[in-house]
Amino acid sequence: MSNVQKQIEEIEAEMARTQKNKATNYHLGTLKAKLAKLRSELVNGPGGKSAGSKDAGRGFDVTKSGDTRIGLVGFPSVGKSTLLTTLTGTRSEAAAYEFTTLTCIPGTMKYKGARIQVLDLPGIIEGAAEGKGRGRQVISTARTCNLILIVLDSGKPLTHKKIIEAELFSFGIRINQSPPNVKVVKKESGGIDYQEMCPQTKGMNAEVCRVVLKEFRISCATIILREDITVDQFIDVIEGNRAYIPVLYVFNKIDALTIEELDILDQMPNYVPISSQHSWNLEELMEEVWDKCNMLRIYTKPKGQIPDYDEPVILHSEGNPTVEEFCNRIHRSLMEQFSHAWVWGRSAKHQPQRCGKDHRLMDEDVVQLVKKAG
Repeated sequence: MSNVQKQIEEIEAEMARTQKNKATNYHLGTLKAKLAKLRSELVNGPGGKSAGSKDAGRGFDVTKSGDTRIGLVGFPSVGKSTLLTTLTGTRSEAAAYEFTTLTCIPGTMKYKGARIQVLDLPGIIEGAAEGKGRGRQVISTARTCNLILIVLDSGKPLTHKKIIEAELFSFGIRINQSPPNVKVVKKESGGIDYQEMCPQTKGMNAEVCRVVLKEFRISCATIILREDITVDQFIDVIEGNRAYIPVLYVFNKIDALTIEELDILDQMPNYVPISSQHSWNLEELMEEVWDKCNMLRIYTKPKGQIPDYDEPVILHSEGNPTVEEFCNRIHRSLMEQFSHAWVWGRSAKHQPQRCGKDHRLMDEDVVQLVKKAG
């Protein structure tokens, strides 16, 4: 592994020495592709994502439960265990020394009818993606979450935020990004067919595309770029093992800050200030978690009875989900017997409205499903 690490450092040093302009795009593209392959080998073992020792990248064995899963990631002694205890009531050991939590502690809380599983992960340190301090296990478990809360001590330097971001990036987690709109179709023959649907201003062109594909031993493929992307984003698409996860930065221990210091922090995007010890601002934190996870509540109504407002069906959708998605969330076999649905709520033009499977639902709609006759 030390040999791979040495090669990575040599390539990073060469990239730092190389000027960035049109003439060096080809060379930089080659270096970036080699760097991505070496990092993949470092994380997953020789041979990339198909190989690796059994325990190299395995996360903590925690059964997924509830409607959504969020992970608490951060340096040791920033208040993750106290936050878990405050939110869920689950007892997680908290003390004045570092590395109090040595394994993953799960807890479950209820918010707006949704059951949210919260994972208190051990503190990570610089070099976690390379395996230091059980870092790989922590980040592997973080990859399974719908949302990551990066917990930071507001009294410590902001460089901690950059270090954690770099560790997550090294492990293939892309925070607060959406997958690039790029289509890659591998072929048996015909060479590289490179197509741009929009102007590329961030360094991508046919020459860079070919050199990156050559590094990954792809000689025949159709590449269609539907948005302006960087070379790194193109490499992410070729690798195909990236996790795109939303992130919230939770600044804990704000009781030790002045108003002026809070105003400076307030300029950051995706940030929530809290004090887990004093339970300050936890309601705003949960509201932000709800919005980031794109959760919607749909209430069910059995025929001739009042709607069940205690146990809504929770759907995750950036747009408005359809009746078909709602049925599949309850059980896959429902669509085989589906006739129509009666919908009450903001998505209905009149109350109730008879709808088909393509009708788009909105938050807090009430739905009654009707099966086919016979």
